[in-house]
Amino acid sequence: MLRLGSAALGALLGALRGRGPFSSRSATPPQPAIAAKEPFPVELKAGKKYAWCSCGHSKRQPFCDGSHGKAAPGMSPLRFTPREDGPAWLCGCKRTQNPPYCDGTHNGEEVQGAPLPPRP
Repeated sequence: MLRLGSAALGALLGALRGRGPFSSRSATPPQPAIAAKEPFPVELKAGKKYAWCSCGHSKRQPFCDGSHGKAAPGMSPLRFTPREDGPAWLCGCKRTQNPPYCDGTHNGEEVQGAPLPPRP
């Protein structure tokens, strides 16, 4: 029978609970960068597949360019297909409760008072 010392047992239990040095879970979920303090007006096509940038690091806002791979590991774009052709306001602050569409969250102090990330 295998016997674990108290330190090994503690590390194992911590990992199983999502804590400690052997945990694969992050303590806090990654937070997106604020790409803009207003929404992006776009013209969408029905049936076309889009990938909305959810990390805020894409140089092709509001759409994904793969920047999350290095700038925000663990995040991925939101893929969506509109049902109708037409204009839409896609979220630029990345804080919407209705992604990828703007819900006005950008008007709050958390977004308006925050610095924008530098753009090369």
